[in-house]
Amino acid sequence: MKQLRFAGRYVARHWWQYLLGIAALYMVDWVNVYVPEFTGRIIDGLTDGSLDMQGAMRIVWMIAGMGLMIAIGRFGWRFFIFGAARSIEREMRGDMYGHLSRLSMRYFNQHKTGDLMAHFTNDLMSVRMLLGMTVITAFDATVMLVLVLMNMITYVSPKLTCVAVIPLLVITVGDFFYGKIMHKRFKARQEAFSHLTDQVQETISGIRVIKAFVQERKELYAFAATTENAKEKNLNVVRLQALMMPVMDLIIGTSTLLTLLYGGYLAIHGEITVGQFVAFNSYVGMLVWPMMAVGECITSISQGLASLGRIFGIFQEEPEIVDGEQTDESITALKGEITLNHLTFAYPDMQEIRVLEDVSVTVKPGETLAVLGRTGSGKSTIPSLLVRLYDVADGMITIDGHDLKAIPLGVLRESIACVPQDSFLFSDTLQNNIAFGSADKTLASVEYAAKLACIHENIAAFPDQYQTVVGERGVTLSGGQKQRSSIARALMKTAAPQASSPILILDDALSAVDTDTERRILDNLKQLRAENRTTIIVAHRISTIQDADHILVLDDGKVAEYGSHEELLANGGLYKSLFDKQQLEKQLHEEHPADQEGGAL
Repeated sequence: MKQLRFAGRYVARHWWQYLLGIAALYMVDWVNVYVPEFTGRIIDGLTDGSLDMQGAMRIVWMIAGMGLMIAIGRFGWRFFIFGAARSIEREMRGDMYGHLSRLSMRYFNQHKTGDLMAHFTNDLMSVRMLLGMTVITAFDATVMLVLVLMNMITYVSPKLTCVAVIPLLVITVGDFFYGKIMHKRFKARQEAFSHLTDQVQETISGIRVIKAFVQERKELYAFAATTENAKEKNLNVVRLQALMMPVMDLIIGTSTLLTLLYGGYLAIHGEITVGQFVAFNSYVGMLVWPMMAVGECITSISQGLASLGRIFGIFQEEPEIVDGEQTDESITALKGEITLNHLTFAYPDMQEIRVLEDVSVTVKPGETLAVLGRTGSGKSTIPSLLVRLYDVADGMITIDGHDLKAIPLGVLRESIACVPQDSFLFSDTLQNNIAFGSADKTLASVEYAAKLACIHENIAAFPDQYQTVVGERGVTLSGGQKQRSSIARALMKTAAPQASSPILILDDALSAVDTDTERRILDNLKQLRAENRTTIIVAHRISTIQDADHILVLDDGKVAEYGSHEELLANGGLYKSLFDKQQLEKQLHEEHPADQEGGAL
């Protein structure tokens, strides 16, 4: 199986740990099987008078020495095999995290966060158990079974051994069916856990919306249904385990009963000694663990393989956006000349709907391109295509004359500072959030970028200033503060003293700030034009983009108008219509600010 070969690569890195652990485990089993034999010899020797107290104490000290060897061996196999399993878990988790970071946006659009979290928790735990405890259990049970049976046959009686083992063979047959059923039930349990994790994550992320719309009770009922489903899937696994254990106890008890009856008969008729009879019963007791271990192994293997298959499925996913044969490694820097040449695009999952159609425009280094349009016109798709979150046909987008696919991904994305619509902030200090994408993380550079983004005054007013830790996704900041912090982060790449990104993209990044602050930020951004920094601004408000060198107006993904602010007003088209409407709204707001605020509430 491919997933077994996949796991084998990790196991091979720790072969010496497994080898030493298995050697220690074998020593423990080998010593264990001789303890009943020595006990039987003491009983027989004391019974027939062939062993004096000194001889008996010699054997007792040998048994004590065996106990010490067993203790050392048990520490050894735990240290080496459990250590290897933990190391593999860590390596696999790191590799899975790295692989996920390389996957394209399509994968994350189709897979929920909660499901991915379940892979990092429950699934990896099951794989660790498969490569740790299950390895120990399987080897220990096999070796113990072979060694015990050999001693039962050679030291006691082959006939008695056959009578004792026959009922135990039933377990082997039952385990085959048990394993198949357990695999299906455990896989269903993991999927239920993934759904539960995803619902919790989504509910917590959307708690503000839930409270605002008074939907707590509805979400509580939905969560109760999800937990009920998870409980049922868990109980299906537990019920099967609960059925297996008593059946195994019954079979083992039957074997013990037959041993007592037939073994007693052989001892009475002198075919075996009393010491051998006592030792044989100890051996039967030692067989209980291997027989029970079979069920545990099948459970762990079924669960581990199910989880390994889910994890392997992630590694089977291939990133769509990669450096390929077209990549020109000689391209190490960009200047910022952007050309859209009859750009046409549809999202992979909706090929029948063209988001952009036949869009052509050229922006020189140091110029500003503004993209305007109604909601759903395809404005925000352009920034996503420029940073290659999705690919387009060859020649449709070029930078400095290079096709986008010819530019190494690292160079492309390092050359672009982008502020996305979703102003995402990490649960970290404001300084670390602003310096996130920059090699220069000094406080002076962070403050410089924050001043350009007009957020410095707000941060300086916080008790901890730039060491203020924001909540998850920046929840402790206002919408405007989050947007300006995201702008400062981008400016660290394109405007700070050590910045190296010649292209700045603002994707509706000023929608949550007031017009005065917006004007201050735009005035600050004009400094970048003098430094040949290319700027692309996607916006709804005309006040945001009216000073741009080029304004591209989109309507249903097509170019409706193109030109400067004055040229578009003179055309009297869609741009003029949007301008007049926004001017009227602004005038009404200035004349009746109280009414506007009341209406907003």
